[in-house]
Amino acid sequence: AREARAAGIHWTFAPMLDIARDARWGRIVEGAGEDPFLGQAMAAAQVRGFQGTALSAADRVAACAKHFAAYGAAEGGRDYDSVNVPESQLRNVYLPPFHAAARAGVATFMSAYMDLNDVPAAANGFLLRDVLRKEWGFQGFVVSDAMAPASLITQGFARQGRDAAYRSLAAGLNMDMASGTFSRHIAGLVQEGQLTVAQLDEAVRPILAVKFALGLFDKPYADESRVAAVL
Repeated sequence: AREARAAGIHWTFAPMLDIARDARWGRIVEGAGEDPFLGQAMAAAQVRGFQGTALSAADRVAACAKHFAAYGAAEGGRDYDSVNVPESQLRNVYLPPFHAAARAGVATFMSAYMDLNDVPAAANGFLLRDVLRKEWGFQGFVVSDAMAPASLITQGFARQGRDAAYRSLAAGLNMDMASGTFSRHIAGLVQEGQLTVAQLDEAVRPILAVKFALGLFDKPYADESRVAAVL
């Protein structure tokens, strides 16, 4: 966190909190393994380490709990494959580390790529609204994994880009990472009345709140003279 902030980086795509119990899955090394109890402890510790007590501090960055949720349960251990788990298993095994991160005050979440019980995580209202917002009271923002809104078309969940933008934002996704789906289509969806201005405000407000908490509006630039000494 100290080195990243000195170099002008304010947000990290970590911690990776996916419980993984299939040794064939190639991303096990990024997480804490198979144990939800250990996963919870590591999640809280990493959020504290990245964020400290104030995001605006010169040695802290905003953390991002990823990949929400059950990404490590891909069928056959094949990355991006579908995940099918009962809700009891989801709540007892795969969600606890994310809940621990939320309780620790993590600033952001990242939605997963894959289908979770036939609904892509990037447009999964059960995950993003019912669990994350309503049950856990999360106030930060949710970013998609890279290109995930556009992938809704490939996954057969959206007809085209406009539909993908509508479905993901309406489900509770705040930010589209890299696919351009939001930037190309949301204005038109609002103009045509499919999305309301209130829904757009709801999506944007947490992003601005995190930027304010980081101090980006007061001090948007890094002091390059500090970089060599800190690193």
